[in-house]
Amino acid sequence: MEGGSPDQESVGSGTKRSSVSSGSKSRNHKEFLYRLVDCETFTANLEDRFQSLYEKSAQMKPVFDVPFELIDLQKFDYALEGVSFQQLIRMPNAVYASTSDSAEATAYLAVEDFLHATVKGLWEAFWSQDEPMPFSVACLYKENLKFYQAENAIASGRLGSLCASGVLLKNPRHPHGKWDNLLELALLRPGIQSLVGESEQQPSLHVLGEALFYALRMLISRSLSRQNLPLSSNSAFVLLVDSQYGGVVKVEGDVNKMDFDVNNVYKCAAEWIQRHARIAVSPVDRIWNKLGNANWGDIGALQVTFATFYCIMQFAGLPKHSIEDLAADHGCRLQTRRLERQLGDTRVNGSGLFRFQQHGVSPEIVEVQDESVKLESESLKLEVGSVLWLEDSNWERGYHINQIRSNGELPYYIASPVEDPGKSLFLYVGSHPSQLEPAWEDMNLWYLVQRQTKVLTIMKQKGLSGKYLPQLSASGRIIHPGQCRRPSSGGNCDHPWCGTPILVTSPVGETVADMVSEGHFGVDEAIRCCHDCLSALSTASSEGIRHGDIRPENVICVRSGESRPYFVLIGWGHAILEDRDRPAMNLHFSSTYALQEGKLCSASDAESLVYMLYFACGGAFPDLDSVEGELQWRETSWSRRLIQQKLGDVSTVLKAFADYVDSLCGTPYPMDYDIWLRRFKRSISEEDHGKEIAASV
Repeated sequence: MEGGSPDQESVGSGTKRSSVSSGSKSRNHKEFLYRLVDCETFTANLEDRFQSLYEKSAQMKPVFDVPFELIDLQKFDYALEGVSFQQLIRMPNAVYASTSDSAEATAYLAVEDFLHATVKGLWEAFWSQDEPMPFSVACLYKENLKFYQAENAIASGRLGSLCASGVLLKNPRHPHGKWDNLLELALLRPGIQSLVGESEQQPSLHVLGEALFYALRMLISRSLSRQNLPLSSNSAFVLLVDSQYGGVVKVEGDVNKMDFDVNNVYKCAAEWIQRHARIAVSPVDRIWNKLGNANWGDIGALQVTFATFYCIMQFAGLPKHSIEDLAADHGCRLQTRRLERQLGDTRVNGSGLFRFQQHGVSPEIVEVQDESVKLESESLKLEVGSVLWLEDSNWERGYHINQIRSNGELPYYIASPVEDPGKSLFLYVGSHPSQLEPAWEDMNLWYLVQRQTKVLTIMKQKGLSGKYLPQLSASGRIIHPGQCRRPSSGGNCDHPWCGTPILVTSPVGETVADMVSEGHFGVDEAIRCCHDCLSALSTASSEGIRHGDIRPENVICVRSGESRPYFVLIGWGHAILEDRDRPAMNLHFSSTYALQEGKLCSASDAESLVYMLYFACGGAFPDLDSVEGELQWRETSWSRRLIQQKLGDVSTVLKAFADYVDSLCGTPYPMDYDIWLRRFKRSISEEDHGKEIAASV
């Protein structure tokens, strides 16, 4: 571990200075980095400037901004609910551990293991579970600024020369690491929490100066690198940790604006920090508990993990699964938990803001306001006759509200375009973005508007269209009354409606739920409904899309301008686009595999369609409040052929279809849509022909 100067081993990572680029600018920058090796001198040049900042700062205001807003950390926390992190090497606790070298050695090993567990968990959750993780963890040796495994350094008796732990992009050609492959550094310094300011937990100048020194070296090294980073390399993260606490320092800026005077390295570096760098420092918070386990869900570990997420994104590009998509699964997990705890069918009120009480054997469900929940947001209420204006791709569209409807949980509207009053469209109004954060329990509205907009847009891009699928007419943000003071950088103004998402679809029709309640769903409707829904599912499945939420409220009967009414499958907010997506949870209509595994098999949508037709044709569901009870009822009903018999009373082809679905459920075999579409079409043609004969007689 001896030998090797920074210019030879660290800057070029094993490449001699004589072999660097012939360009004078490149040589000058590398020489500058070669001479930037003394952290103490660097910090001394910053002392006067930062000391004045600390003194001038008001007592109640931090010196630096924070790298992450609390609302972003909360969303990240929801996204990590299903992610498994496991630190196997426990962090020695300063209160209980000895002050021997063994405790310090274990601390370095624990930091390495913590970083490895963090990177591994994030990579598999957001980027890929199949591809191997392209990163490694090692410790920085301050004598030559090269990277070694902590175990090797400890075994060589060089523990005292270790100064940091880092996450690096794997490079077999450079086993001691390249600085331009360094994602982030973690500085292990005893008593980090005792070194912070008394009021606002800002790090001392000594600790901050060291973090800025290493962050600057990272930024300069990346500017000299030949590799092209997927995202901006103008920001670097340094973690500050001890055996219990930790924080994050973020440095952002364009190092090309630095005066690379090789004869005055530290003054130039300090001037760049003062003039061109944006520094953000998080509060120091607890990461490890007294047993040495990381509190992954607490704010301390969460902000460190969030910093690592951004570092991975710089080197690996945007994740395959976004934070918003993973956070949205919180609603599904909450519904599953309610079903596990037998809190009732969340379809009645999916918000999770009410508890349900069932008295005795009465099937009546009483809704009780939970006093612990306070809703203080101003909601957007539309009335019949009002006009709503929508900003859609820089176009303004107006819609006249004609009717107010409900899907059993949430209101939606039938509206007409101002320029075409004779046309009817479905209009859905989402929640204001700021209202989603404190009430993530109620994700139903998000699925109805934002997620469904995403799904319908993807279907439109893939060319998936047809008579039995809804069509995206418009989507965008509401134009609220008064002047909008939305900042130019994006976001929303302080008006309670600003940024509220709107979705407009066609066609318009009567839901199966309403048809059943009014006695308008007969034999003809059952056969046509099954055919039309299967046609919609077949079209979507051609691109690997499944519905995931088939129920009476999500199928409409359209009667305008057609000789015969037809059915359209709507409500695609819970559609399954990827394997990680989760379907809606509904005791009566979700497939058996969805209730058991939280996923769909190839026949799950068809099974849900069977349950919906069973209900629409007069079949009765038992009054159950648990998944176990529902699964037991289904097993009994299928084995006794009660569902098939009920559908057989309507049509033999429906009975045969139910038998086919029963044989396919839970298996990997795909649905054969074509054969059943032909059979249902033939049955519809025969019935239409029979009616024509009867009419002529």
